[in-house]
Amino acid sequence: MDIKNNILEIKDKIEKSLEGTDKTVDDITIVAVSKNVDSQKVVEAFNEGLINFGENRVQEFLKKFEEINEKISWHMIGHLQRNKVKYIYDKVDLIHSVDSIRLAKRINKYGRKNNKPIIILLEVNVAEDDSKFGFKTEELENAINEIAEFEYISIKGLMTVAPYFDDPEEARPIFKKLKLFFDNLSKLEYNNVSMEYLSMGMSNDYHIAVEEGANIVRIGTDIFGERKY
Repeated sequence: MDIKNNILEIKDKIEKSLEGTDKTVDDITIVAVSKNVDSQKVVEAFNEGLINFGENRVQEFLKKFEEINEKISWHMIGHLQRNKVKYIYDKVDLIHSVDSIRLAKRINKYGRKNNKPIIILLEVNVAEDDSKFGFKTEELENAINEIAEFEYISIKGLMTVAPYFDDPEEARPIFKKLKLFFDNLSKLEYNNVSMEYLSMGMSNDYHIAVEEGANIVRIGTDIFGERKY
């Protein structure tokens, strides 16, 4: 496994996906998914220029947060239980996976405690996959209306996890649908809401997601190789 070459290949693939647009690879945030990756490999990826790292589990994130001294921008990308918010609210820069109003309310509580708005994305279950978390698309506007009133939350965009397909092209309609919602919401005015980040695409399908408008991709296997679970 060569992390340096893996990152170069990912950037090359993103550049190809952006051909014909006015964007460059620098406009796309690569979040290195470091679940089940040891701290040494995280530091190696950081030394190769990656700044943003995403964790799925609070306990594993806290261990790495203590072990790693680099100026990493940490993202919480996995399902977040309400009783775990207190452990991460002041340590992560972006929570991708806000999937309920009750969770948003708990995050707002800790934002008030810190006297600082917490930046979040709303997770949308576009495919309505029972194994995935997130708001259904028809719930999204009402959720935004309610969460927008929370003073210590700043909604900065949307996130989705597409089902795994052997053919990544099958994920394209899911990404296209979320981009349409993202664009429509961008035209509306809310308190504490701005559609800046569209987080979609993982190792199997990030090139398709970028073609459909993602500006954050979450990549683990293609950076760190297969991991043992």
